[in-house]
Amino acid sequence: MLEAIDLELQYGGRVLFRHGDMKFTNGNCYGIIGANGAGKSTLLKILSGEMEPTGGRVEKTPSERISILRQNHFEFDEYTALRTVLMGNKELCDIMDEKERLYAKADMTDEEGMYLCELETKFAEMDGWSAESEAEILLNNLGITNEYHYMLMKELTNEMKVKVLLAQALFGNPDILMMDEPTNHLDLETVAWLEEFLIELDSIVLVVSHDRHFLNKVCTHIVDVDFGKITMIAGNYDFWYEYTQIRQRQIRDQNKKNEQKIRELQEFISRFSANASKSKQATSRKKTLETINIAEMPVSSRKFPYIAFKPNRAIGNEVLQVTDLCMTVGDRKVLDNVSFTIRPGDKVAFVGGDAVIRATLFGILAEEIQPDSGTIRWGVTTTRTYVPSDNSAYFDGCEDTLTDWIRNYSDLTYEMDVRSWLGRMLFAGEEATKKAKVLSGGERVRCMMCKAMLSGANVIMMDEPTNHLDLESIATLNEGLMKFTEVVLFSSHDHQFVQTVANRIIDLTPGAFFDRPITLDEYIEMRKPTV
Repeated sequence: MLEAIDLELQYGGRVLFRHGDMKFTNGNCYGIIGANGAGKSTLLKILSGEMEPTGGRVEKTPSERISILRQNHFEFDEYTALRTVLMGNKELCDIMDEKERLYAKADMTDEEGMYLCELETKFAEMDGWSAESEAEILLNNLGITNEYHYMLMKELTNEMKVKVLLAQALFGNPDILMMDEPTNHLDLETVAWLEEFLIELDSIVLVVSHDRHFLNKVCTHIVDVDFGKITMIAGNYDFWYEYTQIRQRQIRDQNKKNEQKIRELQEFISRFSANASKSKQATSRKKTLETINIAEMPVSSRKFPYIAFKPNRAIGNEVLQVTDLCMTVGDRKVLDNVSFTIRPGDKVAFVGGDAVIRATLFGILAEEIQPDSGTIRWGVTTTRTYVPSDNSAYFDGCEDTLTDWIRNYSDLTYEMDVRSWLGRMLFAGEEATKKAKVLSGGERVRCMMCKAMLSGANVIMMDEPTNHLDLESIATLNEGLMKFTEVVLFSSHDHQFVQTVANRIIDLTPGAFFDRPITLDEYIEMRKPTV
């Protein structure tokens, strides 16, 4: 059992939340949601004991083990992948190390022998003899095959490190599992495996995520950090969303009725308060008026940007022809004779392979990278805009204010027009005078979206555009791309985003290239092994 009692958190004079009372129980998964800066990740740290709240307390059953998904990809560089997973259970790992130290001694005292017996008993109780095989199974399930188990973490790719750290968090079926953005940088197959694992896990699971499909699939409860408080609702993300919309409508409708009633009472009192025959009725209505309240509509920390793409011209019949594209990155051939044709109306999701493969392809399509061989031919009517997964070249060291940054990528000249566009992307007032180099990850992506909208392009290319965005921005971008009438080429790990935008899937996995006009769910169903 894990319980939060009257939690409060303040930063300076700003209250993120107060009066937070929550009880978490076994077999349930709690999705923590809220706008960027609302305090989701901080709440997770408070519940894990990594951080102290301003007020209130957290209580948990003393014997229960907490496991946390680590975000530092370099923390375990000097350990093997297998050892890193085992370190997910520190007590078990310490016992294994102490046993090894004692067995390595040439002479052992009686006291050390007794201590070793105690360690062996404890080791057996913790199912230590099957620990390594369990860790290996976890790694294999996550796509880290046997040949990588004894490699140092620093020798693995970033995608592999993410999976090893996930295996570390899951190792040993912890009593309480806490994960901050677990689906980031995971391929769709791994996310699907994680969903099934969490559904079967009989533990307390707390997860911060911007992935709506993931929250819908695994969550039994939603913990919403908003309005300066924490609210828990039983159900998944879609249920929470519908509930909050209905609740807000009910409050607005009731307020309208109350406002109408107040006006009627005030009119009666005004007309008849001086009338002797009506004075008793006027007095009665005054008392009734005092009992009617207008419910306060609290201000949400959620903010929705404006994202809508309007092409300056319609696209012609010829869009893009890719022929026999080959590219080697380092000592690895990431693209091997890749060919495909893009047609008007195509909204293509590139899946499979890894981030390097997708980024390389997009770099070539954006004509920023020259392939080793093969050709790309864009139609003469196409105009393109590109949002890369790594946008640091646009911001690192850039001394421009946001208003100047926008001017660099548009034909806007008037200050009012520039600020209007920035305001749509949630950069209002003094926010527009910030320097581009100091922006957060989410702010940078919103700027890149603004740049893409202002381009008026009829081909939109985006590599992992949902990274760093909050749920509100993802939902708005999702709708903007669904309504876009021309061509979209993109990649994303967000299941719902891909399912609702793409009408064609291209899998770039080496040796298993796939291309068909199909939805993501249909593609996943096709790939399921037949029994």
